[in-house]
Amino acid sequence: MKGIDRKFTLWALAWPIFIEVFLQTLLGTVDTLMVSEVSDDAVAVVGFSNQLFNALMTLFITVASGAGILIAQRIGAKREEDARTIAIMSVTVSGAIGLAISIVLYLWPQAIARVLQMPENLMPLADTYISIAGGGMVLTAIMAAFSTAIRNTGNTKGPMYVIIGVNIVHVVMNYGFIYGELGFPQWGLTGVAVSTLASRVIASAVLLVMFLYAFGRKIMLPEFLRFDRKLFGEVMRIGWPLGVNMSCWVFTQLLIYTFIAMLGAAELAARTYMNTLESFCFMLGYSFALALQIQVAHLFGASRTRDAYQATFRAMWIGLAVVTVNSLVIYLMGSWLLGQFTDDAEIVAIGVTLLGMNLLLQPGKMINMALGNALNAVGDTRFVMYISIGSMWAIAAGCSYVTGISLGWGLVGIYGCMITDEYLRGFLSWRRWRSRTWMTRQSHAPADGGAAANGAVQA
Repeated sequence: MKGIDRKFTLWALAWPIFIEVFLQTLLGTVDTLMVSEVSDDAVAVVGFSNQLFNALMTLFITVASGAGILIAQRIGAKREEDARTIAIMSVTVSGAIGLAISIVLYLWPQAIARVLQMPENLMPLADTYISIAGGGMVLTAIMAAFSTAIRNTGNTKGPMYVIIGVNIVHVVMNYGFIYGELGFPQWGLTGVAVSTLASRVIASAVLLVMFLYAFGRKIMLPEFLRFDRKLFGEVMRIGWPLGVNMSCWVFTQLLIYTFIAMLGAAELAARTYMNTLESFCFMLGYSFALALQIQVAHLFGASRTRDAYQATFRAMWIGLAVVTVNSLVIYLMGSWLLGQFTDDAEIVAIGVTLLGMNLLLQPGKMINMALGNALNAVGDTRFVMYISIGSMWAIAAGCSYVTGISLGWGLVGIYGCMITDEYLRGFLSWRRWRSRTWMTRQSHAPADGGAAANGAVQA
């Protein structure tokens, strides 16, 4: 694409994100394999708890994500001081929210697990894991704010290096705690939780140093007390609908996990293993979608709306091709892959069936990732929020209960509703982007008049 900073080209943004996601997914798979050595019940608890953590993360991701979009827009408009101030505020506010979440999870883990219908036989493990790993959510909040801000300056390599290094440390510590090797005590699932917490401490420290030098002028620690009400208002104007959208997804997923828990421990373990395999299906597509959001926000901030429009469809088609091929490969290898996680024939049989349905699910997800991220990048977050509220709650969650529980179709019924939800939202987002109504939105004026003229440049 002509006339764009090289670090904001799609490939320059996407490849570090892909390597980060790929290695993190690979290490996450190793992590799941290690936990499966403890027991299938331990795997179910970790998968269930992670859904809870993801749901609670939306409370601070709202701020970090809204800030990230504005950082890229402001840099595109040559207003780096505003971008710097927004980044500092996002870290401070996200950290405060994360601290409140940590306190609640540490003090009342069993009460939370019971509300979410955790099977009683899993409760002792849930108590340990949620209190320790959940108590470190403040670190997750800070890491998310640091990483989002750094990425949206165009530096996607930095967070990649940090996350890769820390996840390697996490796997090594898991090995030590689970098997009692390398001088570690044999703590089982408790050790996995401690390993998770320690890894977050290391990542937060490294990302802090990187964040202080992310902008043209070094950030000083006393500046974390700064607060610009006007700029924060802009963050929340974009961020709160984005937060509602993300909340709809994670809370409906958590609700679906609750439905699956009602089906039994085997179904819950199968879904947890499926989450790991599914991540390999769309990780490259996700990398392009996340890179696209940064690129579109940068182009929109520079008033290059035509380039933003074309870049979105280019990234979507690339992502669709990739996730389709990945889904097919995973399906063909399904029995063997699931057999690496568990010897339970029932869990393997359930997983293979779901991998077949995954061939339909992943392309719908890719359409949503590309078009939804593009709409968010130009500030059209309310539209994405509206369709999420309607489709996710009525179809993904509501119909899942009817088909999966009431009609007795189990996981097949639940997955069918998830597929329907993805394609409905994808179609509505496609129509919105094609209408170009978002082009009429007020973009931030660039620092010089030349940038606006670039809007006519074709890719």
